[in-house]
Amino acid sequence: MTSVWMRFGAFLGKTLLLLLSLGVLGWALASAWFAWQHRGPVSAEELIPDGEAAMTQDVIQTAVRIVDQHRESTRYLRDAHAKAHGCVKADVQVLPELPDELRQGVFSEPGKTWQATMRLSNGNAYPQFDSIRDARGMAIKLLDVPGKQLLDDQKNRGEQDFVMFSHPNFFVSDVTEYRQNVSAQADGETLKAFFPGWDPRTWQVRHLLIALATLSPAPESPTRTTYFSVSPYKFGQANAKFRVMPDPDSCPTYTLPAQNQKLPNFLRNALNQQLSTDRIPACFVLQIQRQDPGKYMPIEDTSIEWRESDAPFETVARINVPAQDFDTPALNVRCDNQSFNPWFGLEAHRPIGGINRLRKAVYEAVSDYRHSRNAEQ
Repeated sequence: MTSVWMRFGAFLGKTLLLLLSLGVLGWALASAWFAWQHRGPVSAEELIPDGEAAMTQDVIQTAVRIVDQHRESTRYLRDAHAKAHGCVKADVQVLPELPDELRQGVFSEPGKTWQATMRLSNGNAYPQFDSIRDARGMAIKLLDVPGKQLLDDQKNRGEQDFVMFSHPNFFVSDVTEYRQNVSAQADGETLKAFFPGWDPRTWQVRHLLIALATLSPAPESPTRTTYFSVSPYKFGQANAKFRVMPDPDSCPTYTLPAQNQKLPNFLRNALNQQLSTDRIPACFVLQIQRQDPGKYMPIEDTSIEWRESDAPFETVARINVPAQDFDTPALNVRCDNQSFNPWFGLEAHRPIGGINRLRKAVYEAVSDYRHSRNAEQ
């Protein structure tokens, strides 16, 4: 009997070693294939696929359905980033010593300070406890911006918006995948968002891993998180992505008191603790990463992170969020009703790529629908 068990143990050990070896080999082959498929150079121009307009209309219908599904008794919510931690006033100062090649659009005048509104939020389409793993969002709206706006029906808006969230790449590549993903999630079939059928060629394992990484544990505070534009924009004649990082060295030294993370809104409490109770400002830097078309930095695939080794981020402005009282019923209603859209802005910062083209149509349709329904309440 002992001999039998020894032979079985040896067989089991060899089997496990073989499976491990096959797994390592598969991982190596997949990595090599991915590196082969995703190498430069890439186009510096947008490439619009056939059928994108029809797919966009499908996404709009699904987004409206999500708004209906997640409505509260007194209001209709956004289809994403429904829960705000607060909207706060901010000052965005262009670096006084900004190099000439970075003086584009709202960054054209070194030393210029823009008054701005900043919205900090969770990413989910339904308000949930802050302790639940989620993406976190930051939207910045520069005010009183002169110049022709991108949208013809918003000529007098005078704004420049930057919309970001807390992961450098997105869990879909393009409009086709976004339509499949959001439709599955709206139907309550999350698994089908990444595994739409039995054919392994349709499986989106890499994108599932990105989605899982995006749903990260809550930070100490919304002011302790780095935010990324994910999708690209024009930056004068170049293409670029944006990033906002905490810059604690530019603000007074501050240690945030421990927050009770079991409370549903502890991120709002943390923001209120710093800005309203302790009267300590928060500081960030606003940076750009310019595309190098000679490297694999595609415009039309938002699942690809632009590597800093290919193109470093460059600071173009500093953001100061002064001490303030923001958490009042009137200001919270105003925050909830405010629209942030990457298409509110100037030609110098035109959103580009399929996901941004999709945003243009979906943001407008959902915003109009939400505001019209809330006006009827």
